[in-house]
Amino acid sequence: MQEILLHFAMAATFGAFTGSLFRLTRRPGYERPFMFPVVGLIAGITAYMIFYVLASTTGAPTWLLPILIVLQVWLWLGPLGPKFRKAENGDESR
Repeated sequence: MQEILLHFAMAATFGAFTGSLFRLTRRPGYERPFMFPVVGLIAGITAYMIFYVLASTTGAPTWLLPILIVLQVWLWLGPLGPKFRKAENGDESR
């Protein structure tokens, strides 16, 4: 049980770290910068669950987990990610 929790925590942490790195690739001035590590955290958890099912059923290799995490973060923050709208009137007080 401890091994599962350790891998789960490491996958979530690596997902949050990857989400934070993905934030650095964006232009400055985007709204909600905290969203990137949070989406990375959720993507890491989801990737671990996918890996756990694959490892249980097909014996997937351990090197697959970091690749799944990076792909999940890229998909969720990239092409399938949220679309940001710029403020049309320049009001940034909200």
